[in-house]
Amino acid sequence: MTDSFSRADHVFMARALLLAKKGRYTTDPNPRVGCVLVRDGAVVGEGWHRRAGEPHAERLALAEAGELAHGATAYVTLEPCCHYGRTPPCTLGLIEAGVSRVVAAMRDPNPRVSGEGLAQLREAGIEVVAGLLETDAAGLNPGFIKRMRGQGPYVRLKLGMSLDGRTAMANGESQWITGDAARRDVQRLRAASSAILTGIGTVIADDPSLNVRLKGSDLGLPEGLDLRQPLRVVMDSSARMSAAARMLGIPGQTLVYVGPQADGQALLEAGALVHPLQRDASGGLAWDALMQDLAGREVNEVLIEAGATLAGSALAAGVVDELIVYTAPHLMGDQARGLVHLPGIERLADRVPLRLEDMRAFGDDLRLSYRLIS
Repeated sequence: MTDSFSRADHVFMARALLLAKKGRYTTDPNPRVGCVLVRDGAVVGEGWHRRAGEPHAERLALAEAGELAHGATAYVTLEPCCHYGRTPPCTLGLIEAGVSRVVAAMRDPNPRVSGEGLAQLREAGIEVVAGLLETDAAGLNPGFIKRMRGQGPYVRLKLGMSLDGRTAMANGESQWITGDAARRDVQRLRAASSAILTGIGTVIADDPSLNVRLKGSDLGLPEGLDLRQPLRVVMDSSARMSAAARMLGIPGQTLVYVGPQADGQALLEAGALVHPLQRDASGGLAWDALMQDLAGREVNEVLIEAGATLAGSALAAGVVDELIVYTAPHLMGDQARGLVHLPGIERLADRVPLRLEDMRAFGDDLRLSYRLIS
């Protein structure tokens, strides 16, 4: 299918993808989408979706193009929506504007749209083609795509370690293993996530805020576009979390998952959302039920920041899609605490297979990104 696209098609779709990336920190729970309108080889309008409830990328591009949209080609990174939601359907806008051709990078995985948007455009006499730079487009919205396919949120597990795989000294001392540049990159990861998840052990030991401490200007957001704080999620089967926990006193929502018999009334009164979950066979909270509940809350991407036990539990449960490891250039010794707790691995055949996807430096530290191989 790619052979049917011209060089110009690739250039303009690449521009649309760059526009879509601008929504990395703000569009949630909607997908990141960009649109470029081209007439007679020149860009006449472009737009990117900024925030749920506001105009979609196609509508913004059409508004910028005005009458020049008539007869133009629309390059859009995701199939245009065809239903009334928070905003009217983009297919209707494209049809009314008189565009002659629509190039979509990929079909929308949303069952309310999937294929129907493209079909509506074709029925209106518009030339429609899809599949240009599809892999790049899908990479912009892994959580939205996975959730719309009924598979739950996309989950990243973030860990920081020394070169010898240690995350804290034997006495628990861990601040700071990595340097300023790596910790700043973690803030960007948080800002791009729908939710940040940790366990009660980390809350009791560190009393973390789990918020984004960067400003919108630090992330390149346009003036007037506010930074969204991710949902903070705590797994606390016995409701041991203090009502005076730091994260309950700052802006944003905190969701605490407790066991079916736990008393979360004090947390409710402190402003937390409290949701009971059934336990799994090991006695811990059931990961599958947790991910299903988060998907129901329109959570696309989850960042797990937790200790070795919870990190190992998430890996063992098979809910982790991506492992992000910040590696600092020092040694902490074999008495220090290990990276993840994974009991039951006794043979090489039991190893958890990973595929290295990306490696880059932040100051003196390395960030290694792995995909879990199923």
